[in-house]
Amino acid sequence: MKPIKWLALIILIIGGLNWGMIALLRFDIFFVIFGPMTALTRAAYALFGLAGLYIALIAKDLLKD
Repeated sequence: MKPIKWLALIILIIGGLNWGMIALLRFDIFFVIFGPMTALTRAAYALFGLAGLYIALIAKDLLKD
């Protein structure tokens, strides 16, 4: 698998785990690390969104590997 696919998957997993912690524990690790909706926090969430979009676009290819 290409490195960009691995990177997108890792970012997506981190984002998913963070959202799971938010739902179950009311704990947002990026809020704790970067602060309340700072530019870095928004950039992290944007990165999760882009990774999700990328994986959605290549999902058919990932299932072949």
